[in-house]
Amino acid sequence: MSQIENNWKFAEDYPVESPVLEKARKLSIEMGVDPVSRATAAHLASVVAMTGSHSIAEIGTGLGVSGLSMLTSFPAVTLTTIDVESEYHRLARALFSDANIAHTRVRFINGPAENVLPRMNENSYDIVLIDGDPDRLLEYVEHSLRLVRPGGTVLVPRILAEGSVANPASRDQLSVDYRMLMAELADSEAVVTSLLPVGDGLLHIT
Repeated sequence: MSQIENNWKFAEDYPVESPVLEKARKLSIEMGVDPVSRATAAHLASVVAMTGSHSIAEIGTGLGVSGLSMLTSFPAVTLTTIDVESEYHRLARALFSDANIAHTRVRFINGPAENVLPRMNENSYDIVLIDGDPDRLLEYVEHSLRLVRPGGTVLVPRILAEGSVANPASRDQLSVDYRMLMAELADSEAVVTSLLPVGDGLLHIT
């Protein structure tokens, strides 16, 4: 294992998660839902703290690992979370309750994000997290940039697509689309972007 790989593994193992977050992560894996990595979850919480965010939207609830990470330590933060799977919402709602997160702080919207996002208010969120259908990422980013306030941040985990994006020999449509998105954002004067190697990559768009 190279030094870079050792550093990555150390960073991934470093965060200490609460019992509820550990439970949500374990249940996610049992249900076949891939949660964001430990380091990614810890970084999401750090972004909330650093930006002083109060209103977050999330595309892809899963079983609540990301949502728990962004809400647990920040009692003033509210979350609107979208998922097409009502069973995920049922389980996530129970986990939020286990973490003593008031039900008034979380709005669950059940349905396809591509149908929900156009009806949401512009400039209304400090952070939008995109962890939904990867084939619709370009569409989700476009909507999310409309939803965040000026100075707000869009976060995209899994942007490196298990190494395929960084491999120039990978010419599948997903890898090409992700590279194109990052290139366009890097050239845009409307946003500032950064790419972190936590988990499977985390793209910041501010």
